Amino acid sequence: MANPIHLPTVPWAQVSFMPVSPADVSMMEGRRSEMMASMTPYWVASYSTSSLLPVQSGLFDAFIMKADARGVPFLAYDPGRPRPIAMDKGVPLSGSKAGGGSFIGEAALDDILDSRTVQISGLPAAFKFLPGDYMEFRMTPLIRSLHRVAENATATSGGVATIEFMYALDTENFTTGATVHLEKASTVMMIDPGSVQAPKSLGNREASFSATEVFFS
Repeated sequence: MANPIHLPTVPWAQVSFMPVSPADVSMMEGRRSEMMASMTPYWVASYSTSSLLPVQSGLFDAFIMKADARGVPFLAYDPGRPRPIAMDKGVPLSGSKAGGGSFIGEAALDDILDSRTVQISGLPAAFKFLPGDYMEFRMTPLIRSLHRVAENATATSGGVATIEFMYALDTENFTTGATVHLEKASTVMMIDPGSVQAPKSLGNREASFSATEVFFS
């Protein structure tokens, strides 16, 4: 499978980006409820554009052809929160790591304390995380795991932070060999068949599609 492609550079007007946690709930006799979570949580998304210029419309058309079932997956992220919100200055992450060297939104995974808590390093001093921020664990271009930060965290003066997140990291497929990405943290998706809408009337050049995460090993 070829490496995933990127979303096209077009004006996104509305995006829904949410995790799905498969579960069954049964209402029992005696006012008891039984809930059982199963399978692996996964992400779903829907993207809608504002009215597109002809050049942008062409970019969108090319993208949906390349990212369908006969093409390759794409890297999906939330354009509304492309980096940790407390550190978002409207431009890609930059600066210096606490230990020296340039910071471009990538950190090292030092330790997996448990499936929902990790220690990372290589951050600027006092780098802040807020609940809802995204973080991506990447083993290879196709093996990625996207998570939302669950609690506030701040990097030490040495650029180290302990992060709690949801949902659990699959520790059978992700190890400390993974890198951690905070700039446009992404997961691998494919477009849902039949979901693309791209009318081209003179008064309407808005386009949309939905997509679902896919797993590679």
